Amino acid sequence: MTPNAHSATNMRTEQCVLGIDVGGTQTRWALATLSGDVISRGVVEGFSGARMHLEAGRIEIQTRLLAISALVKSSAQAVTLCGLHVGVTGIGDGTAQLTAMMCIAFALPANHVVVTSDVELTYHGALASGEGYLIYAGTGSIAAFISATGELHRAGGRGVILDDAGGGYWIAREALRRIWRREDEQPGAWRTSPMAHALFAQVGGDSSIFSARYLMENDRGVVGKLALSVAAHASEDSLAAEILSDAGIELARLARAMRLRYGERKIVVAGRASQLHPLIESGMRRAMPANTLIEFRQVDGHIAAAKMAAKEFMANEL
Repeated sequence: MTPNAHSATNMRTEQCVLGIDVGGTQTRWALATLSGDVISRGVVEGFSGARMHLEAGRIEIQTRLLAISALVKSSAQAVTLCGLHVGVTGIGDGTAQLTAMMCIAFALPANHVVVTSDVELTYHGALASGEGYLIYAGTGSIAAFISATGELHRAGGRGVILDDAGGGYWIAREALRRIWRREDEQPGAWRTSPMAHALFAQVGGDSSIFSARYLMENDRGVVGKLALSVAAHASEDSLAAEILSDAGIELARLARAMRLRYGERKIVVAGRASQLHPLIESGMRRAMPANTLIEFRQVDGHIAAAKMAAKEFMANEL
């Protein structure tokens, strides 16, 4: 068994389903029985459905899917996989092709495979339809509202190149951008910044060309991981603290946009970036009306996906 696959001690022989939550930084999966008991789970590198339009991207995604399939088989060899539900970041026109790749990787017929956006998956894991707004901050950021009739409404989520403010990529890029803007005004100021020292060590050097090259040459998930260093130095670096607080303000903007369009409802904030540091939450709360009901919560999308896969399989069998 691999280090990132945690199996139950007793082998099971009943039919099982698989749930997968694909993010830009990491992909989490959970194998469960039809009654919802998780048998095994694991974590592999993330990917984006937006890369389906590139041959190299399709090869990369296929490799990741086959890696997950191998982990699932090794973690619970006595079970039969009968259903799959996957939430994928960056999903779009490549959905049909991605679904076909899933069918091949997991040896399942198309009617037993459901592929949706990661935000839809997380919404259903956090809220009932029509109940409230999901503000999700992972590598990118997005707000979602699924109405009582099942319609998905979104704000933000247009990609890290265009926006996605408040997400991990944005935090990382803002850190590098603000470090270099400060250098314009105070050459050598970076030497007193613990955050700058940490980031420069990761991007390859203390010249702006290294920072620019890192952003241009690396996948958004890789860049987003730099946000961890921003959060790690917030208590000793005022610039890091400022960026994290501003990330919260950007997430509040998404929440205000949804309230303006669809009225007051509860707000659930989820995603790994939203929980990087308490300054993100405090920044968001300050930017919202005092009486706003906001809940920061960890939502296990892969567990929710497995439960949805079980329901979908049972419905197909009726």
